Amino acid sequence: MGTLLSSARTVRGASLLALFAVQLAAQSADRLIGKNVSMAQTNYQGRSAVQVIPTPGTANATSYALIKDAKFRDGTIEVDLAGQPASGAGGFARGFIGIAFRLQADGSYEYIYLRPTNGRADDQVRRNHSTQYSSYPDFDFARSRQEAPEKYESYVDLQPGVWTKYKIEVEGRKARLYVNGAEQPCLIVNDMRLEPRDGGVALWVGPGTEGYFSNLKITAK
Repeated sequence: MGTLLSSARTVRGASLLALFAVQLAAQSADRLIGKNVSMAQTNYQGRSAVQVIPTPGTANATSYALIKDAKFRDGTIEVDLAGQPASGAGGFARGFIGIAFRLQADGSYEYIYLRPTNGRADDQVRRNHSTQYSSYPDFDFARSRQEAPEKYESYVDLQPGVWTKYKIEVEGRKARLYVNGAEQPCLIVNDMRLEPRDGGVALWVGPGTEGYFSNLKITAK
């Protein structure tokens, strides 16, 4: 029994150290690997944050900052984020921002993101597209709207450029998105498209976005 308890403590301690390392990595731009983005350590609205901006002209869903050494399959990912259209962005810009997870060596991944300018738009259809689940490269927002309108998007109150609490719970092919501490999810996905596998985690931004991330916490099951 003593050996079992000692082993359990060792595993638990290692897990806590791994979690702490991930939290530190998310706060420091030098602990990130950028793909088609510029990154900078900065202060945004009174808190330390990482700024992530996609490279102009980069294809949709190919811009993110990968967290070094983070691996995730099932569990919870929490982060404070703020997204808004970047200076000079076109009318398509919505401040696209979120988290990519289960990134594989072949470049595929799952992701759930927000469109902050849609949250309080004076257009109900646009409000209905405030959140989005997609997977890269074969199941983007356009395909989901064609094959299953409304199934992978939903409304939630958002404001561009404002810190927003974002949390996803992931298990197998299921994911739940919670915003700003709500007890109920604002988006429910029961059939994510990729095979559940361990993979990387990344701070994700879409075209024409100025994004900020802080307080990342990854809790793996």
